[in-house]
Amino acid sequence: MPARRRLFGHGIRLAAVAVIAFSPVLQVLAAAPAPAELRAQLDTLLANAVPADGPGAVMLVARGDTVLYRSARGMASIELGVPLSPDQVLRIGSVTKQFSAAALLQLVDQGLAKLDDPLSKYLPSYPGADGITLQQLLNHTSGVKSFTSLPRYMGNPIRRDLSTAEMIAEFSGQPVDFAPGASWAYNNSGYVLVGAVIEAITKKTWHAQVAAMLQPLGLGRTQYDDPDRVISGMVSGYSSGAAGVERAGLVSMTQPHAAGALVSTVDELWRWNLALHRGRVLKPATYLRMVTPEGAPAQKAAYGDGIYAETLRGQPMLQHGGGIHGFKSVLIWLPAEQLSVVVLHNSDSSALNVGNLGRRVAAIALGQPFPDGPKLDLPVSELEKLQGVWRAAGSSAAADDRLLRVKDGALYAQRGEGRPLKLRPIAGGLFLFENALHRLETAPGSETLRYFEGGEGDGETWRRVGPLPP
Repeated sequence: MPARRRLFGHGIRLAAVAVIAFSPVLQVLAAAPAPAELRAQLDTLLANAVPADGPGAVMLVARGDTVLYRSARGMASIELGVPLSPDQVLRIGSVTKQFSAAALLQLVDQGLAKLDDPLSKYLPSYPGADGITLQQLLNHTSGVKSFTSLPRYMGNPIRRDLSTAEMIAEFSGQPVDFAPGASWAYNNSGYVLVGAVIEAITKKTWHAQVAAMLQPLGLGRTQYDDPDRVISGMVSGYSSGAAGVERAGLVSMTQPHAAGALVSTVDELWRWNLALHRGRVLKPATYLRMVTPEGAPAQKAAYGDGIYAETLRGQPMLQHGGGIHGFKSVLIWLPAEQLSVVVLHNSDSSALNVGNLGRRVAAIALGQPFPDGPKLDLPVSELEKLQGVWRAAGSSAAADDRLLRVKDGALYAQRGEGRPLKLRPIAGGLFLFENALHRLETAPGSETLRYFEGGEGDGETWRRVGPLPP
C-alpha cells in the first residue's frame, strides 16, 4: 500500500506490553546528559534523520516546565523554499484520539455520560448499539469495522466532505470484526462514533467541544483542520512516489473526524502533556481509568483510552502516534521523569519512522540511548555464517521461526511470510534492524543469537534449528 494511502495510523508498537501503576516518585535510572551534550546529540540525530532540502521534522524535549530541546530541520514548503520552524502547525493524525477521549471523559466527569453506557443511549439507530459501550469505543474493543480498512476506500472515497451521520453510514452496515469486548483491533470508526456521542450530548460539533476543553488551557492552536479556514503557520504535507517527493494525497478532514482531524504545534502538545498528566483536565479517578488498559484484550494491546501504556528503558511511558495524508507524529510522556517528547513530520513516507525517532530521543534524554553507530562493512562470507532458520529457545512453533538470509551483500531477517527486514552491522557484534529499534547480538562461532524486541528488556535467545530452505 503506498504511503499516501495510510490514514491516521497509530505508529509501530515496540515496547513490552505492561499494565502500569504510575507513581509520581522520580526514578532516575541513569545520569541524563548535560544540556549542551543533549542538544549536540539531538542535533546530530535530527540531521541524520531528516534531509535539509526535503520534508522536515520538528522536535521538542522538555522535563516538566523546562524545555531542553526545541528545533526543526527540513522544509515547511518545498515549492516555496520555506524552511520548517518549531512554531509552525502540522496535522497530528491519531494523536487527535487522545483529545477526543479526554473530551468525552470530561463529560463523564460532569455526570453527562458513563463509560458503561450502551452506544444505543446516544445513537439508537446504530446496528448492534445495545451491545457496545462507550468504554469499548475508547479502547478499540468494540469490534466495529474500521472504515480505513475497507477496500479502495482510501482512494477517491476519502476525499468527500461528509457530515457525521453520512460518515457513520459509510461503515454502519459492515459486518463486525468480533463481538464487543472479545478482542482488540485499532479502529478509526470507533472514534468517529466517539465524536458522534460527544455531539449527541453537547449538541455541538465534536471539535467545538474539544476547543472548549482546550480554551482554559490556552491551547488555541490545537484545532480542527477546517478546509474552509486559513490556519496561520500551516505546513505543507508530502508523500513519496516513483518521482521522489510528491504532494500528499487529498483527504477531506471531515472523515478523520474525532479519530484524526486536529492540527497542533510541538509547544502546545507539550503543554497538553503537562495539563493532562498533572490533573488539569480530568478528575484523578477518570485520568487513572484513561491511562490504564481495561479488560484482557486492551491490556494485551497496552491501550487505555486514546493512549498506549507501555515502557521505555524500564520506565512507564504513555504515548500515541499518528499518521495521516502528508504527516506523521508522536507524543510521549514519561511520568517518572516528567519528560515530554514531541516529534512532528510533514511527510507520510515510510523513510522516517517517527515513533522510533521519538523513542530514541527519549532514551537519549534519559541517559540510556539505544545502541547505534556507523555501519561495519562485513565481508559476505561473515554474513553467510549467520544464514539459516532460527527459533526462540523453548519454542516448538515453526510459525515463530526467523530466516536469516544474505541478499545483495546484506543480511535480512524474515519471520514467516512477513517482509524481510535489512540488518545493519555495527561494532560490538550488533546488528540493528533497519528503520526499527530491534537488534541482534552475536558472538563469534556461536550457534545462538540474542534478540531484543524494540531494543528493550533482557532479550530472547535464538538457536539455529536448520539451514535455509531452498
